[in-house]
Amino acid sequence: MALAEFNLIKQFFTRPARRESTQLSVGDDCALLAVSEGFELAITVDTMVEGVHFFSDVDPRYLGHKLLAVNLSDLASMGAEPVAVTLALTMPKVDALWLHGFAQGLFALADKYAVDLIGGDTTSGPLTLTIQAMGLVPKGQALRRSVAKVGDFIYVTGRIGDAGLGLKIKQGYTSSNGQQALNQFNMPEPRIAEGLAIRSVANACVDISDGLAADLGHILEKSLVGATLDYQKIPVSDAVVEYVRDTRDWCMPLIAGDDYELCFTVAPENIGKLNIACTCVGVIEQEQGLRLVHEGKVSDFIAGGFEHFS
Repeated sequence: MALAEFNLIKQFFTRPARRESTQLSVGDDCALLAVSEGFELAITVDTMVEGVHFFSDVDPRYLGHKLLAVNLSDLASMGAEPVAVTLALTMPKVDALWLHGFAQGLFALADKYAVDLIGGDTTSGPLTLTIQAMGLVPKGQALRRSVAKVGDFIYVTGRIGDAGLGLKIKQGYTSSNGQQALNQFNMPEPRIAEGLAIRSVANACVDISDGLAADLGHILEKSLVGATLDYQKIPVSDAVVEYVRDTRDWCMPLIAGDDYELCFTVAPENIGKLNIACTCVGVIEQEQGLRLVHEGKVSDFIAGGFEHFS
């Protein structure tokens, strides 16, 4: 017998709350969150649509993980500690096996960061998944895109381009050592700990969702500054190096999305305070626009990345 909406919610998405801030969770008209004095609530929302953000044959466990991860990554880029999420789930039909896998992936990551699912909505229609995520950050300490300063050094966490390579592999490219790239594409790890660690050190920060060049471009635009990136300093895996060598598509690590690493700027006097694994890839400059040092030449780089409706 097909599951009705409320039985579906009860069976797959209702669990006891883990955080004291969650005063009322799934099962009422609204959820209730308590925000401690001295904190602000950071809120973000992301939607994933079948055929646009994910392939129709994706493992639902990967999908549950990634849907939550991309939202937690937004919180990480603001230096916010995640506390709760809501889930809006639109499906063409009720598939209990699919729902079990999706919930398994979602809650495995939620449990890692003690995130409560506090409500949402389910409806019928083309497969569309939306999470709204909420996190807490001390008042006045949220990392923003608009405060990069001339002379700041530009850093990134992790490696750049692996998720882009993972997509290329899904689209047919053959890689001799691409499993890590596929893992990064399917199950990115939000940089929560890193976001919290740099909250008192970094000036501006953004997560890399649409490509390093495009997302750094958001910092430059909001901060009214420019930058030069050194291509040789961008941290990439051996598999990405192999891909670039094979295809001569050297732009891929700069423009491919889905890395969900952090890109942030740090004043020279604060570099000694960095206590996370990260790589310096460039510098913030007065002249607006993005420039790239590549093969010994400096040239303007148009910061293209993924955009809906483009």
